[in-house]
Amino acid sequence: MRVRRLAWGAVAGAVVYVAIDVALVFLRPGFSVLHNAESDYGSKGPYDWLMDLNFLLRAALSLAAVLALARFQRPANVPRAGLALLVTWGVASGLLAFFPDDPVGTPTHGLARVHPALAGAAFVAVVVGTRLTTRALRRDPRWRPVIALLMVLSWGAIVPVLLLGRAHLRPHSLGGLYEKVFLGLELAWLLAAAAWIARAGDAEPVAARQSFGRRSRSSSGPISNPN
Repeated sequence: MRVRRLAWGAVAGAVVYVAIDVALVFLRPGFSVLHNAESDYGSKGPYDWLMDLNFLLRAALSLAAVLALARFQRPANVPRAGLALLVTWGVASGLLAFFPDDPVGTPTHGLARVHPALAGAAFVAVVVGTRLTTRALRRDPRWRPVIALLMVLSWGAIVPVLLLGRAHLRPHSLGGLYEKVFLGLELAWLLAAAAWIARAGDAEPVAARQSFGRRSRSSSGPISNPN
């Protein structure tokens, strides 16, 4: 029950996160979807607190998904290295709320200097973390129905992050778009993993009860006729 609650919490958090990101596009129309980083919505100005809240939400949903995954797996099958990197991603995402950046094309000063380092660490951690975790989950037959999707998302996220590394977040580059596609793919990986855990967690108690019922009937043996 606790694993399912964590998983559903991660799913709900991902949905709310995307909704806030979409809302910020309209609440702060001065920033470009193509050119500005997602973090720019948290720079000083109206509704900057909403982006800070979203960073904290991203941390919470990521950690909930990691904890659900760790508890869902059998001890011998827990992908520790991958999950440790996903924890790093979650913690770094939360810290971004306390180090607001300066928008693309403006001078960087003060706490904003910390922001790119945290974001870079988070991006590297989630890229490697999702790949290692996906590879480990392939050995667990319970993940077979969804493992292909997780593989596509984890490999697919590498493309936009490489394009982002080449384009950088310059005023007239497509760095903002590449970053958003990258974040969307990694968030989709967490969402897919959490949703599968929630679904499989719902099914396992039923399977366990059915198995217990079969064992009970077989152990009782045939009923003898007293006559």
